[in-house]
Amino acid sequence: MLDPRQKHSGMTGVGTGFPLMKNVWNILFLEERASIGLSFFRIFVALTVGLHVVPSFFHLDDNFLSTAFKTFNTDFFPLSFIGWVQKSPDGLVIFFVWAFVITWFCFLIGLFSQISCILMTACCYYFYALNDFHIGTLSWDILLVTLFLMCVTPYHGDYFSVDALRCGREQSPGTEGDSPLPTLPWRRLRPFFIQRLLQLQTASTFFFTGLYKITGEGNWITGNPIYYLMNYPVQGVTKNFFLKEWMALHPHICYITGLMIVATEMSLPFLLFIPKTRRAAIVLGLCWHVLLVLTLDVPTIFLFLFPAQMMLFIHPQKIVEWIEDKRRMNAMGPRSKVIYDGECGFCRSSIRGIEVMDLWGKLDYVPGPKGMSEMRLEMPDAKTFGGFFAFRRITWMLPMLYPVIPIVYFPGAGIVGPFVYRWVARNRYLFPVFHSCTTGRCRP
Repeated sequence: MLDPRQKHSGMTGVGTGFPLMKNVWNILFLEERASIGLSFFRIFVALTVGLHVVPSFFHLDDNFLSTAFKTFNTDFFPLSFIGWVQKSPDGLVIFFVWAFVITWFCFLIGLFSQISCILMTACCYYFYALNDFHIGTLSWDILLVTLFLMCVTPYHGDYFSVDALRCGREQSPGTEGDSPLPTLPWRRLRPFFIQRLLQLQTASTFFFTGLYKITGEGNWITGNPIYYLMNYPVQGVTKNFFLKEWMALHPHICYITGLMIVATEMSLPFLLFIPKTRRAAIVLGLCWHVLLVLTLDVPTIFLFLFPAQMMLFIHPQKIVEWIEDKRRMNAMGPRSKVIYDGECGFCRSSIRGIEVMDLWGKLDYVPGPKGMSEMRLEMPDAKTFGGFFAFRRITWMLPMLYPVIPIVYFPGAGIVGPFVYRWVARNRYLFPVFHSCTTGRCRP
């Protein structure tokens, strides 16, 4: 008979294997981490989609209307779906154009980001089935996979978005009987599953493009494609970059360059997942894409999407720690003070939105007397700004308001802006933001 202790030991060995596998699976996919990197990535996805699709709308008659020359990707779509889309009258095509523009803009600013992403992606598939001549490329196929992954996650609008302002601060449990603690959006923990899949997509793209180059069809080992591109480039493929003519005269340099490209594409997928080499791999990947954009005429996906995908490999906790370090440094020094009407619900809601956008913790928020006509900003150097000019100064302090800077500094904004601000301030009780002014305390 077996010694009971041996039997117990064997069972324990088998039993511990499953928790180990479970822990590895949790670390790789299910562990909750901050989603701020994914929120930042959403902006670059939106820019890539917009720059890929919107230019095709400038000539609808040549691209999508009934007068256009069309080709179809029957490998991607079933014939029945293509046939159904081809029955679209021109009015329906124009409807989808406007639907795309609206949902794309909502996705860019993060307004109902998941719903807008789903609707925008549906429009992309519609135009792809309508005519793949202008957008039916390998980069477009990669972009559609990325959009699908963005569609299935509801939290890429956690920050850098209007959704972050709508949701505001959350309450998280305190410790040792303390009261609930406010959780700002960049601290929210989300399942890491989608970001991991996006990492795997990036790694797979690098690996399989490198693998293609060393096959007989790719012919980068026995041939010299770089030399061919330097001397006999297809029109619109190679740019007239620095050292191009010199490389065209040195085939051995072209050959070595081609091998270095293959080595980079084959090694990056592994280097990006190894903690000790990850930082160097991210820098290498960014440099690789910069050189690609400088030397070749590549689609917008290589300019905007792939560099942003490199940043997805940064551990979210590192980003949060970096933000918190900057907030602590700013808290130790003099900070600008935002003084507002503490009795006005509309004003309090506006300040909560500013607090959410205050990523670096540069502002202090001081309730002022009831009936203040305008918000005031007091700088550490004793300079004071009021109303519109206070808001314009604040835009330099809040990353989420950077896109507004060209608007508030547009010629004439210094004249029109104060009138608009004063009108909103006088009539703020008409703007029941989240029902914050239903008590009537917003009236000056």
